[in-house]
Amino acid sequence: GLEGDKKSIVKFEFNPKDGIDNPALSLAEDTDGEGMGEPRFYLLSKGSTETFGFCLHKELGCQGHIIRQVELGGLAQRRGLQDGDRLLQVNGRFVDDMDHCRVVQKIKASGNQVLLAVLDGDSYEAAKALGRNLSQMLPADIRPRLCHITQDKSGFGFSVSGPTGVKGTFQLSVRQDGPAERAGVPPGSWLLELNGASVRSYSHTQLIRKLKQSGSKVTLLVASSAVEEFYRLQGLRVMAALADTSWLPFKVRELHMVKGPAGYGFLLKEDDCSSGATGQFLWDVDVGLPAEQAGMKQGDRLLAVNGESIEGLDHQQTVLRIRARDDQVTLLVIDPASDEFYQSVG
Repeated sequence: GLEGDKKSIVKFEFNPKDGIDNPALSLAEDTDGEGMGEPRFYLLSKGSTETFGFCLHKELGCQGHIIRQVELGGLAQRRGLQDGDRLLQVNGRFVDDMDHCRVVQKIKASGNQVLLAVLDGDSYEAAKALGRNLSQMLPADIRPRLCHITQDKSGFGFSVSGPTGVKGTFQLSVRQDGPAERAGVPPGSWLLELNGASVRSYSHTQLIRKLKQSGSKVTLLVASSAVEEFYRLQGLRVMAALADTSWLPFKVRELHMVKGPAGYGFLLKEDDCSSGATGQFLWDVDVGLPAEQAGMKQGDRLLAVNGESIEGLDHQQTVLRIRARDDQVTLLVIDPASDEFYQSVG
């Protein structure tokens, strides 16, 4: 909202086709205030044309980012979000001290799945009055990792163990200075997915066969013991969409462009993605114009405009987003090889 407004509102509604409703559980935490509540965690998943079922307010005279207008029967209400809750984390990032518009952007940029941590309003006010550091009420790291490993002459640099006769439970021993460690696999972590597929139904023999079929490269979704325990206690499923991707060699790129006399110097075209969905692609990048100078490449796929995901938007809506600011725009893009990788691991 504009400075001086009483409050700014962004609405996130729900997807009536969303999956199983799992009520969020509280994270056990020692508090200094008698009767003070504990942070609660909610994983919200919606359809691309739906929203999350609540509004996020910044209100005059009140601290924090406030959950309001929780839609009756909507996704947020079914999960357990309540009017007056204060938002503390978005996808594992502490947001209480962030600018309100930036927090809204983080939720929008998350696409169709977002993990929220909230605290009820009374407990939030009490914690603030006591001078509590709210970030210390939350776990330091709750994200699994996606790791892409290229084998060397001695292999991938990890071994797998698990209880005899039990399917889907695999712990990794990581060789020091080996390919797995260099790819970011934490020692003693638990294996959740192999090349984008859950290992939950695999026997040890099946897992080894799948690893051999991977050739010289393999992608693992792994969680440390602490992260795995956190999700288990919350009754939440660990998902690749929430993973820390900083260890991956495949990156998205942010391009900031200021329009020149001849425009930005690129053409936006709608086409089919490798996944079969429709996407917006960047072509005809003119030499020497702002798009090329910002690092745009032929065939890049557009993911977000000015920090806001374009998922679910058609071509004309995307064009309007790009033109919303007269003389500049920031685009989030991904090259074809990286795009294909992310599609392959879901």
